[in-house]
Amino acid sequence: MIRYITIVLLIFLLAACNNAQKQNISGQSEDLTAKELLQGIWLDDESDNPLMLIKGDTIYYTDTQSAPVYFKILKDTFYTYGNELTRYLIDRQTEYSFSFHSISDNIVKLHKSEDPNDSLAFSVKSAEVIPIYTDVTKKDSVITHNGNRYRAYVYINPSKIKVIKTTYSEDGMSMDNIYYDNIMHICIYEGRTCLYASDITRQNFEKIISPDFLQQSILSDMDFKEIDNQGFHYQATICIPESSVCNIINLLVTFDGKLIIDPMK
Repeated sequence: MIRYITIVLLIFLLAACNNAQKQNISGQSEDLTAKELLQGIWLDDESDNPLMLIKGDTIYYTDTQSAPVYFKILKDTFYTYGNELTRYLIDRQTEYSFSFHSISDNIVKLHKSEDPNDSLAFSVKSAEVIPIYTDVTKKDSVITHNGNRYRAYVYINPSKIKVIKTTYSEDGMSMDNIYYDNIMHICIYEGRTCLYASDITRQNFEKIISPDFLQQSILSDMDFKEIDNQGFHYQATICIPESSVCNIINLLVTFDGKLIIDPMK
């Protein structure tokens, strides 16, 4: 719980800093000469590996799962406009060399490629979207209560709803990965009578999960837990993709077909 609170506070502080940055740069003129110098492929000084391709006002990365980002240069600062606004203080820039301070305050040193074959490391298409589920997954529970027999189904449906998660490279560069969210369908039957049938999405949890966390998370799982005199109890798992940071939310479907999010025990 402490870890989750710390992460949420960090996300909140980053968002606040980003908003302040947006206000500070809104009236500044872009350095078009510096932007023109950046056109081309840039290699890491130490490894000589391609790091980024700059075409026009867009940066492309070698990782096909990282979305291209729009950028600007204002005075001595290099700004990228992805899921979050990120600023990098420029250390040095010439026609063939470029170095700047990353978020972790490492100095990233690059040099311009003169080999056309280096362009093969990049894709100028949209980033590959990472699905958590590729097929509909069905969970079927047969349960009895007070002499009555029920079937409780959960269908995990992959969707085309995109979720953007900001990640950071080892050098401290901000990159955006795109994932597909899921839609959960719960239906409950007593014999042939349908007591409840409805889709559950992340938006169902807007009132109990912070917007910053919800924006970068996916509805990753749904499980039937138990039945009692209140009704049918479920647990939804909402996670930041490819991390162990999750929210577990209780749901209750009553016998008269009402859905209660985070019910009081």
